[in-house]
Amino acid sequence: MLLTILINEDLQRLDRYLARELPQYSRSYLQKLIGEGCVTLNGKPLKPAWKTIAGQSVDLWIPNPEPSELQAEKIPLDIVFEDEWLLVVNKPQGMVVHPAAGHRSGTLVNALLDYCSGRLSDLNGVIRPGIVHRIDKDTSGLILIVKDNQVHAAVADKIRRHEIRRIYQAVVCGQVPGESGTIDAPIGRDPRNRQRMAVVGSGKPSVTHFRVLCRFSHATLIEARLESGRTHQIRVHLQYIGHPVAGDPVYAACRPSFQLAGQALHASALDFTHPVTGQEIHLECPLPDYFQKLLGRLT
Repeated sequence: MLLTILINEDLQRLDRYLARELPQYSRSYLQKLIGEGCVTLNGKPLKPAWKTIAGQSVDLWIPNPEPSELQAEKIPLDIVFEDEWLLVVNKPQGMVVHPAAGHRSGTLVNALLDYCSGRLSDLNGVIRPGIVHRIDKDTSGLILIVKDNQVHAAVADKIRRHEIRRIYQAVVCGQVPGESGTIDAPIGRDPRNRQRMAVVGSGKPSVTHFRVLCRFSHATLIEARLESGRTHQIRVHLQYIGHPVAGDPVYAACRPSFQLAGQALHASALDFTHPVTGQEIHLECPLPDYFQKLLGRLT
């Protein structure tokens, strides 16, 4: 599909201008198209930082969605909320969100393709239909799914503006000092191990707020609230302050495993204003069995 956009402002970054003029598409998707040469001026590809000139027209080529090779699978889902535009699922520990190397089936996306009969947003590509944010394989709890591209763009914008409140509960190693705190430390790839994330000076700004809920002899139950949403953010930040999440195979490898198969981290609550209806949505899900059994052993 070819779109011709008449520019009416000077000196705006191209990617930001297009994201504002075409809210049905996410800025990251538009940046991807620009990088692939899909945005041109007089037939010449433009760069994301190109500054707009009022009165000129740029052509934007939106490619047809690639046919997905993913298979729909009839996997039970714990649906916490659903309407015409959105779906919120309570993901179990151990389920991968979207297919990747070594996980081509059994993922949340495979289950969604069956449950939603393919009616999912595709702004994040054919491998991540409906996915607007992620939680790790061994993190359980609430994840927001989007069925419509225009709503996807609105939800992605809310996430960028920190307008979706995401609350987690975690059991962490050791006694956390104080009753609450904020970890403000940039996160990026670990220069010593590219498979991990770490607090690094060149990383992206990252903020996690936490408060203590209960103390045990060798562990602490906390509530954590994300202000940003970096990969492995809570896990990295808690390791950074010396209290990694119990059972974390990556960031607490030298600590006791507490008989866990993965980290004791649960996305327990979501709060947001519905992007279509304006309704205030507050969702909670109880602690799963693995988490409750851990608390029982610690008590």
